[in-house]
Amino acid sequence: MSPLTITCRDASTGPVLEIAGDLEYATAPQLRRVLDDLTLTAGQLLVLDLTAMDFCDSSGITTLLAARNLVTERNAALALAGVPPNTRRVLGVVGLDRVFTIHQDVSQATAPHSATG
Repeated sequence: MSPLTITCRDASTGPVLEIAGDLEYATAPQLRRVLDDLTLTAGQLLVLDLTAMDFCDSSGITTLLAARNLVTERNAALALAGVPPNTRRVLGVVGLDRVFTIHQDVSQATAPHSATG
């Protein structure tokens, strides 16, 4: 099991959370706390950079959905970037690849022409 680390940085579009390690039952509350404390204003884009995420279980997926709910409440948008193949497959199987905006990497997600949803 890899410990979860979350690094927050700012991009021109809004905050970027770099998530590394395992996003699972024991660590998902850590991401929820970061999300709850996040300053996010209407019109901003929150990017979750999952490039370094090693594992994601159903609790992690639930936390990603909680992030989507949070940005919706704040009239902002959410994009996932660098989604690992195994997580991307799970998102596809359960239909969440149609719920989340998914980009190859953070630079693509934060590009001025990026579609968000």
